Amino acid sequence: MNTFKKGVHMDIKVWMYVIYLAVSVGLTIWVARALSRNGQVFLEEVFAEERLARAVNSLLVVGFYLLNLGYVTVAMKHPDPVDSTSQAMEELSLKIGLVLLVLGALHFFNVFALGRYRRNRLRQLATHPPLAPIGRLPMPSTPPGSHMVGAYPGGPQPTGAHPAGPQPAGPQPGVGPTNNPPTR
Repeated sequence: MNTFKKGVHMDIKVWMYVIYLAVSVGLTIWVARALSRNGQVFLEEVFAEERLARAVNSLLVVGFYLLNLGYVTVAMKHPDPVDSTSQAMEELSLKIGLVLLVLGALHFFNVFALGRYRRNRLRQLATHPPLAPIGRLPMPSTPPGSHMVGAYPGGPQPTGAHPAGPQPAGPQPGVGPTNNPPTR
């Protein structure tokens, strides 16, 4: 009687393993193909070269398979006996849920890393700074007795419409020569 009961436990556990492997491997293959197919366009944008994008895509798929299938096989072992079908289903859902979390984490890590690489590449290709300057840096103070050309540290400030800021381009009213003839 005890041998029969032990055989039933093994059957439930074996079926749990078979279902776990089938679902996990199937999900891994499906997600890898979907990411490979849909990620190709993203990788071409990231690397700006189709051949390099295809090569990186293939490498990512291989790495994805290795990491995920390695996790599936390591997480398959269940040391405790499985007494009922409901307990087997609970263990199965826990194990498959963990596989899905690993798949999602790998996906988001890849997208984050590739997005960061893309931003850095675009920043290097940019011909202008990412933000326009919004002001001037303060002038350094000078010791007494030294003279700086064009600066007025501690002394009288120039007067006019724009004493500290940039001067507008073009003729200024009241400054420089005028087109009016002198009056007599």
